[in-house]
Amino acid sequence: MKSGMLSDQALLEMYQQGDSDALSQLLERHTRRLRDYVRMMVKDNDVADDLTQEILIKVVKVIDEGRYTDTGRFQPWLLRIAHNRVLDHFRAQKQVKTVSESSAGFDVLGSKKFAEPSIEDNIISEQQAEELRSLIEMLPEEQREVVRMRYYEGLSFKEIAEHTGVSINTALGRMRYALINMRQMIKEKNLVLC
Repeated sequence: MKSGMLSDQALLEMYQQGDSDALSQLLERHTRRLRDYVRMMVKDNDVADDLTQEILIKVVKVIDEGRYTDTGRFQPWLLRIAHNRVLDHFRAQKQVKTVSESSAGFDVLGSKKFAEPSIEDNIISEQQAEELRSLIEMLPEEQREVVRMRYYEGLSFKEIAEHTGVSINTALGRMRYALINMRQMIKEKNLVLC
């Protein structure tokens, strides 16, 4: 049976049995509808593209962690995640507020959250950054390139696709495999990256 004929549930089952192409086919089936929904909500193509990629990464993570229980309603579940992510995006836009000590009810400036980082904090941060860089260096070149462009250069997935001459879905796939590979390396090396 061709993948276009397979149900979402069948593709998920194939993925869970080790067929990584099945998840790619499932996501490709729903990506356009997802992107259109997000664009309609945020009314900005670049923001919509970035949010869509974040949503797809979250969906893959939830499925990989076994937290998705298939009820035959994959698309509504996907759109519910999208709706929640768009709401989070708008909340983040509004959260640039100032807080006075009296309205907060405690000494804001005395909070560790606002304190200068200690020497120990700086050393730990530097060690974690170095471990992360070494993990990235161990990735295949295509995955390493996408990770660098996204996290170090701050490019959107649309820009990454244009720079690398591939589709957005391919760029997303490379990021997905990079994250899977890095997660595996972290587990194998028993690293703790906060």
